[in-house]
Amino acid sequence: MRGDPHLDAGLKEKPSVRGVSRREFLKITGSGIFVFFMLGDSSVLARESRVRRVSESLPTDFNAFLRIREDGRVSCYTGKIEMGQGVITSLAQMLADELDVSLEAVHMVMGDTDLCPWDMGTFGSRTTRFFGPALRAAGAEARRVLLELAAEHLKTPVESLTTANGAVFDKRDRKRRISYGRLTRGKRIERHLSEATALKKPPEFKIMNRPVFRTDSLEKVTGKAKFAGDIQVPGMLHAKILRPPSHGARLMDVDLSGAERVPGVRVLRDGDLIAVLHDYPDVAERALGKIRARFQTPESELDEKNIFEHLLRVAPQGQVVEEGGHLQKGELAAKTVFEETYLDGYVAHAPMETHTAVVKMEGKRATVWASSQTPFRVKEEVAAALGLLEEKVRVISPFVGGGFGGKTRNLQAVEAARLAKLSGRPVQVAWSREEEFFNDTFRPAAVVKIKSGITEPGSVTLWDYHVYFAGERGSRHFYEIPNHRTMIHGSGWGGTPGSHPFATGAWRAPANNTNTFARESQMDIMAATAEMDPLEFRMKHLGDGKMKRLLKVAAERFGWRPARAPSGRGYGIACGTDAGTLVTTMAEVRVDKETGHVTVKRVLCAQDMGLCINPQGARIQMEGCVTMGLGYALKEDIRFRGGNILDLNFDTYEIPRFSWLPEIETVIMDDKDSPPQGGGEPAIITMGAVIANAIFDAVGVRLFQLPMTPERIREAMGKS
Repeated sequence: MRGDPHLDAGLKEKPSVRGVSRREFLKITGSGIFVFFMLGDSSVLARESRVRRVSESLPTDFNAFLRIREDGRVSCYTGKIEMGQGVITSLAQMLADELDVSLEAVHMVMGDTDLCPWDMGTFGSRTTRFFGPALRAAGAEARRVLLELAAEHLKTPVESLTTANGAVFDKRDRKRRISYGRLTRGKRIERHLSEATALKKPPEFKIMNRPVFRTDSLEKVTGKAKFAGDIQVPGMLHAKILRPPSHGARLMDVDLSGAERVPGVRVLRDGDLIAVLHDYPDVAERALGKIRARFQTPESELDEKNIFEHLLRVAPQGQVVEEGGHLQKGELAAKTVFEETYLDGYVAHAPMETHTAVVKMEGKRATVWASSQTPFRVKEEVAAALGLLEEKVRVISPFVGGGFGGKTRNLQAVEAARLAKLSGRPVQVAWSREEEFFNDTFRPAAVVKIKSGITEPGSVTLWDYHVYFAGERGSRHFYEIPNHRTMIHGSGWGGTPGSHPFATGAWRAPANNTNTFARESQMDIMAATAEMDPLEFRMKHLGDGKMKRLLKVAAERFGWRPARAPSGRGYGIACGTDAGTLVTTMAEVRVDKETGHVTVKRVLCAQDMGLCINPQGARIQMEGCVTMGLGYALKEDIRFRGGNILDLNFDTYEIPRFSWLPEIETVIMDDKDSPPQGGGEPAIITMGAVIANAIFDAVGVRLFQLPMTPERIREAMGKS
């Protein structure tokens, strides 16, 4: 994953503008075969990018480099990063299969802004869906180039040749062969990717669609993997930063003398940034505690209890994202109308690795090692903070220890850069767990209001859906409902100004967890009133053959037996779509009627994600989503008073523990002939809904707010 040492050495002498220009890249890297390729329609992707600076767009000539070296190794340069989702392996599988080399021969260089072409970032389960096809096409094009070179060398028509294990063979005499390395020796061949290049069909796959151990697994289980906090640079100082006690607080006065008296400590101030630096982080931490500061904190009555009323008060007019039929007609046709409100609070990302960065300055150049999902955005932000041209800043991406959408924000890198410039020495900023909770963005609190109706035979005839501040993702229903409207009120990522007391942002499958919780709970409410089994009710309203097939397979594997809820069994079901993937989850829970405690006994998650590149990696992601989903469903909820965050560590903010884990079974549909879809997030979106529906089936009470804590369950059951 790290950059090629030979290229690193060359780049010390050959800096380039916005990464590496084609001419400089070829000059640095020497001979080999290079295939330049674009990642889809750059104008479309540029419009979708969250980074909307005039000076920045996707490259007009390529969005990745593929290089076959003289020694036969294959390097792929991509602006994507590896943060635990496994794309370092699945991308290599795609390239290896199309190029006919072993998986071990592929070297992934990821997120190095001086080696890799610009990329908007790694988020939204987009890597496999959007980057993968272009990477496969590049591999196929390179293979075609190699066949042409070998035909000339072996004096044999291309049609008589084939490839395997990094070499070209004569089909009639396999002893007549030449390796890829020999073909590239002493040559510099540049090709532009042809759209006509044929990709391999599923029956031809040897590496794709096969379960493969992750290529980074040995590094990670042995502790050899390097994260930003592991970067050690000679002369590096550790920085501890003075933080306000509350969001929106303003520094009134400060006494730095206590910290300045600590031997070896440097105290730096640059406007709003006050930091203590030392060779050792614990000494810097102790010195920080000697600073005396007074802040003015704005008054606010908002807390986790009244935030929902506030959001409804400040919500803007809605925007229609989908509609059909006539709502009035649907309501008139309904025998029973249901109006429900669903609430979802703030949730923290809480990644294992906190935001961390190291910045080293050499003259007018800066090198940054950052824990970030958006290395090219780090490049821009650091350049702006230091007053440098962007080509003077290089960002190197080590492994990232979890992001979940939170590491698209790069405050720690900017802080380290400013302090490195002030101190004249390399600086590491590694947030403490308390700083992580305080400074990170939160999944936005949100409200969903649904008005729906069913006819006498139990058919949904009305669906009026309004979501406030969660966002659009997952809000569109996929059921056959003749009269429907879906409206979005307020942005889910940044929020409407004045809506949230602190920063909010994307959280794994942003908006979809909230929207799926509301939609699938409402479907169960209607099924119960119609006296229909929840599975039967969904099947009745599904026109999508794939979702029906998925439900049928999941039910068979789970052992679902039709029954009207509440049946006392504690069975739940929920369906959803995310990142092009269809997902169905079934769960069995036990509820202690005295304490309200929920034990999730087993979960079955089934996905149709098109062509699954690495089934083993996909199952790991599904299991991780199920585990993480237990947190937002049952426990995770940020408590606050205005801008004051009350949960700053895991002593009060509970994330899932191993003791919580149910028996988890995963099912991946065999859909090789469909394009690959996202796999890092879909399985998490159904967890709130499936547990809510299972609780209702177990004890007959409906929970309308996440998380479904024992206290809320006891309250719903009428227990004091």
